[in-house]
Amino acid sequence: MRAVVIDKHGGPEVLDYRDHPDPSPGPGEAVVAVTAAGLNFIDVYHRTGLYPVELPLVPGSEGAGIVVAVGDEVAWPAAGDRVAFSQVLSGSYAELAKVRASELVAVPDGVELETAAAAMLQGLTAHYLTTSTFPLSEGDSCLIHAGAGGVGLLLTQMAKMKNATVITTVGSDEKAELSKAAGADHVINYAQSDFAEAVESLVGSNTLSVVYDGVGRTTFERGLDLLRPRGMMVTFGNASGPPPEISPLILAANGSLFLTRPSLPHYVATREELEWRATELFDWILSGEVQVRIGATFTIDQAADAHNALEGRATTGKVILVPPS
Repeated sequence: MRAVVIDKHGGPEVLDYRDHPDPSPGPGEAVVAVTAAGLNFIDVYHRTGLYPVELPLVPGSEGAGIVVAVGDEVAWPAAGDRVAFSQVLSGSYAELAKVRASELVAVPDGVELETAAAAMLQGLTAHYLTTSTFPLSEGDSCLIHAGAGGVGLLLTQMAKMKNATVITTVGSDEKAELSKAAGADHVINYAQSDFAEAVESLVGSNTLSVVYDGVGRTTFERGLDLLRPRGMMVTFGNASGPPPEISPLILAANGSLFLTRPSLPHYVATREELEWRATELFDWILSGEVQVRIGATFTIDQAADAHNALEGRATTGKVILVPPS
């Protein structure tokens, strides 16, 4: 098969598209012919070495496709089944990916495989953030950074389903329109104004129930100042770099705040929880309550271009990789 392989950590140029041995399923495993792979910042962190991984590595933690083979001890799925996966260590930047059967979910009829690949990691992330990390309800107000990104658009839609007030930040007028279309009540273009001052002018000082921050270093500290007493800072990504270290006393001084750094694996730790979240996500997609925006599609051999676009914040919605035609 053909696959992208990383032999050393570095920039996008280390993504080498080449021949690679076909995977063979062991006990409890399945091999999936990849229809589409999702591009995520964790792929960048694996490439750069921010998150240590063993090399050489076929990157890609998310995808969807058709099962072509299964190993022993696999009751489900079977060859021919439509499946999707996320949070596997690696392998989706390839024609074939080997995945533990317990990490696969069924893709229902009516959901395109490309949509499933685009929805899995970011959709499950938005699901746990709004239902479990800080369960939103009517009367809550939240700030979502990078509101036109893949997670941001899904977070906004799910937050509005729970009747929360949603404020987002974006970096351009085009992204502002996308965020508004997803349902945001207020959209702040941080290229034109200080986001913290803008939030306070909209809803007052220290009023936010929760900040969902996938940006990190450049937004984290200002976000803490916007929370109400006993509000929660949810820092779930590092798009601008890891957030700075802080003393716990700062949380007390700002109103006995809560601070958490959640990660998807801990919110799909059991098969039951994974199926619950995936089933609700696909049901919302089928009903039209949640719409998945695929902002760009690259072929797998263009993975370096895709990484450049993602890191340069030149993307909106979800970026997927598909096999070359």
